[in-house]
Amino acid sequence: MARTHILGFPRIGAKRELKFAQEAFWRGEIDEAALRHVAAQLRTTHWQRQADAGVDMAAAGDFAYYDQMLGMSVLLGALPARFGFDARHLTLAQYYELARGNASQPAMEMTKWFDTNYHYLVPELSQDSRFDGGASWFYDEIDQALQQGRTIKPVLIGPITWLWLSKSHQPGFDRLTLLPALAQAYRDILAQLRKRGIEWVQMDEPALCLDLDDRWLDACDSAYAALAECGVKLLLATYFDSAADHAGRAAALPVHGFHIDLVRAPSQLDAWLRVLPAQAVLSAGVIDGRNVWRADLRAILATLAPSHQALGDRLWLAPSCSLLHVPVSLEPETRLDPEIRGWLSFATEKLEELRVLAVALNQGEEAVADALAASDAAQARRRSSRRVVNEQVRRRAATVTPAMAQRRSPFAHRIAVQHEALKLPPLPTTTIGSFPQTAEIRQVRAAYKRGELGALEYLQRIRAEIETTVRRQEALGLDVLVHGEAERNDMVEYFGEQLCGYAFTESGWVQSYGSRCVKPPLIYGDVYRPEPMTVDTARYAQSLTERPMKGMLTGPVTMLQWSFVRDDQPRADTALQLALAIRDEVADLERAGIRVIQIDEPALREGLPLRRGDWNAYLEWAVRAFRIAASVVRDDTQIHTHMCYAEFNDILPSIAALDADVITIETSRSAMELLEGFGAFDYPNDIGPGVYDIHSPRVPTVDAMCRLLTRACQVIAPERLWVNPDCGLKTRGWAETEAALANMVEAAHQLRASLAAEGANALRATAAQVPGDPHPTIRSACGCATH
Repeated sequence: MARTHILGFPRIGAKRELKFAQEAFWRGEIDEAALRHVAAQLRTTHWQRQADAGVDMAAAGDFAYYDQMLGMSVLLGALPARFGFDARHLTLAQYYELARGNASQPAMEMTKWFDTNYHYLVPELSQDSRFDGGASWFYDEIDQALQQGRTIKPVLIGPITWLWLSKSHQPGFDRLTLLPALAQAYRDILAQLRKRGIEWVQMDEPALCLDLDDRWLDACDSAYAALAECGVKLLLATYFDSAADHAGRAAALPVHGFHIDLVRAPSQLDAWLRVLPAQAVLSAGVIDGRNVWRADLRAILATLAPSHQALGDRLWLAPSCSLLHVPVSLEPETRLDPEIRGWLSFATEKLEELRVLAVALNQGEEAVADALAASDAAQARRRSSRRVVNEQVRRRAATVTPAMAQRRSPFAHRIAVQHEALKLPPLPTTTIGSFPQTAEIRQVRAAYKRGELGALEYLQRIRAEIETTVRRQEALGLDVLVHGEAERNDMVEYFGEQLCGYAFTESGWVQSYGSRCVKPPLIYGDVYRPEPMTVDTARYAQSLTERPMKGMLTGPVTMLQWSFVRDDQPRADTALQLALAIRDEVADLERAGIRVIQIDEPALREGLPLRRGDWNAYLEWAVRAFRIAASVVRDDTQIHTHMCYAEFNDILPSIAALDADVITIETSRSAMELLEGFGAFDYPNDIGPGVYDIHSPRVPTVDAMCRLLTRACQVIAPERLWVNPDCGLKTRGWAETEAALANMVEAAHQLRASLAAEGANALRATAAQVPGDPHPTIRSACGCATH
């Protein structure tokens, strides 16, 4: 009998209950006990959903108050020493300080979880790191499930993946030297689970889908050898790509089963069947845990039938990965177009698809004939829908030429023209785009959406907010302004609502990080722009000020990555359609007099395949899409882009190939570490390294920002540096935003003065023919020096 299980369930709740409880806790409106009560209720609800769908083993321990990697660090007792927290007696308030920072310490570094839009907190390790165990929250969750009579499979981040994703700031330190102590900590955890009568434990090791070298593969052998005879059965879970390259070696590990992603990498099935040990389980990830389209159940059954015949009850059925990456349920989507709704499956519906597959394999397809017929009909309706294909869009895409992806002049010429046109000071200051979205703004948007507010009144309210935002920026002394994005719900959803080929949900929320949830739109058909999307707003904002006003757009790759994308054509084709739509908007903004246009691409690195052998093909079409969107402008129009919370150093040539005049990046959490890669690469264009972390409520001092800017001057020529926050400011309050930006502007002024003074001194020294170092030293107002 084929068994069913899942790798994880969305933790936020169908109505984002966890988000609202977290934020109430942060505001001091509820205490820790109240927040834990909400979390316990959510877990109970999610286990019941799995039970109702007939899932044989519910996932437990997959819950997190902020992030599962941080939760694993807490369980191990491996907290950053700089906070001084006792891991065994950690409070939730301290836990959130790790994630969000406090008055004395910046937050832990945050980056993307493999190639998803989920962000995890990066463990910080050193030669002094210890793994003596931490708070008992994980075991409390396991006990809660057992007390409710659930048959569960606890979920842990595996030791190789946890260690691979960690980092150390100690030069030359080898994290693998910590492996023996780390493996012992995992033995202790498994011993606690064995005492509770747990049979199976899921060890998530998506790192095995990467290009690991022999040292890390040897480390995997050592780690799991140390876990042999631990008294519980281990399911080694890989996902997001193929682990077939390591199948033979993995099959020799002392584990009892393997999970593989047959959605992302269906061809790996044969490789695993050839090496699967005689008694081992093979968990087939056949339901897409990353996308929302209904599964073709008949096709999946045809694929699984031979494996089921060969393996019998050693074949398990599962989604490809945790369902964390999809919304909870289709049930609230009463306003969604019925035709499109019939093509969709969210987390709860995917549990039902899993049930149908198991019954069909175990009892025969006639036992679920109606469900299979419904699946067949949905697939046929989607394939034949006239709403999916637009011939005019396809004809235009076929006429794209290489010249459309080229700026008119090289950067060196463009930047000189732009300096003359914009007349900005050295180290110009700007922000990334959004400003605080207050409850009042959200209420105005909601009232307009419900029809309670007329179009004219809505426009007047939004324009009043824009004017307030512009005046505040002028008062702060920012050099390049933004309109603040009061009218925008989300940087992808806002544009998708104005493009054809998109559909939208009411409650399709997905966790991005912490309490931050996004509602990805659905790209179901060919995409095009029927009319301008931002031009009137940008023109109005520019009319309020003499300073340059940025037009704010989301780039084609990010529009793609942060949507649920149609799976019936190559992603490159959809990206090109998006690029052409954004190109039209860029051209209209320029015609409206906007001379600085930002095309954000924070998801460019996120879309990179896990295996290096697949990188070039992706980067070729991704870079081309951006350049097609941006290259329509004249030389005196300045193109900006923004990227954040990802490791960019390994794709710097492709980032340079975007040929944006200015790139702004997140660097403050890593203390400008990321910028060093741009310096070593000799990144050719202007760059704005973020000088403060907008995801933390702490307001950095002027001196702290001066130190970061001074460090930036060590690796990037000051004449090519911009000064800006890490990311948009929509989640922050006005008081902290204005305080932080005031400090940022002051830091820029102090460094400008220091640069000017050093420049004058250098000129005087040259005139007097004073011998010495030919490279003048730049000294910041805070006393740091650099070359």
